[in-house]
Amino acid sequence: MKDKGTKWWIAIFLAPTLLVLGLFYIVPIITVFTTGFTDWDGFGSPAFNGLDNYVNLITYDNTFFVAIRNLFFWSLIAATLHVGFGTLVAFILYKGYFGWRFVRGVFMIPMVISAAAWAMIYKIIFNDDIGVINNLVRQLGFSGFHVKWFFESPASFWAVTFTWLFYAVYVTLIVYNDLMAIPKEIHEAALLDGAGEWQITRYINLPLVKNAIGTGIILSVTARIAGFEEVALTSGGGPGNETYNITLMLYDGLVNYEYGYANAAATVMIILGVSVMLLINRVFKMNEKVY
Repeated sequence: MKDKGTKWWIAIFLAPTLLVLGLFYIVPIITVFTTGFTDWDGFGSPAFNGLDNYVNLITYDNTFFVAIRNLFFWSLIAATLHVGFGTLVAFILYKGYFGWRFVRGVFMIPMVISAAAWAMIYKIIFNDDIGVINNLVRQLGFSGFHVKWFFESPASFWAVTFTWLFYAVYVTLIVYNDLMAIPKEIHEAALLDGAGEWQITRYINLPLVKNAIGTGIILSVTARIAGFEEVALTSGGGPGNETYNITLMLYDGLVNYEYGYANAAATVMIILGVSVMLLINRVFKMNEKVY
């Protein structure tokens, strides 16, 4: 009777969570998948049109392939430079060098700034007339230096990249948390065996935080798949469609009341996100214990 009563209490406490999960996650995801095969303006009844939305998504003005190309390069940069920078900061903070608390506080400031505000800040930084970058270069003697970073090729790609490249706070927090969880006994045993600081970092700390690094890569790459503000509020996908991404294609569908097309783009984003998660889980063997 006691076990049966416990199960009932578990069910009662889980019910609200399952209800919210179903209403705000499962049902919308099912709706996205199903309406991606329909002609739907968001108001009337969806009309089945087969693969038309996906064909339009792929063939429209070559934008899809540009978006996939950008996603590939941004994902590569995110998985290496972005995560690498966040991991490096975590290791520096873990060492507790002089002033590390101040550095940690300053590094966390971007967390309180929205992505939209962050994008607008960078738009001003890269502005040709009043921006810090161009004015600094001109002050160094290059008086003829004029680059409209978000509106010229190939500068626009790199300008958009810099809006998020060094914003690696979440990666730092995840890796730092795992570093702090490493038992001190492991380090003490390594020191007794004659290991140096670099050897401890290379052969003990790095392998023990591989799950945190893998999680950081998943978060960083999926953020590139779902990223919107960094592109929409800076380059707008231009010049031409050079910095276009899939979220802008989704947005175009919404503003044109082509919800079926927009949900086809959303389906592609979901598939890409799940694929990235499965791939990184496999590569980093994140289901295996590290201790």
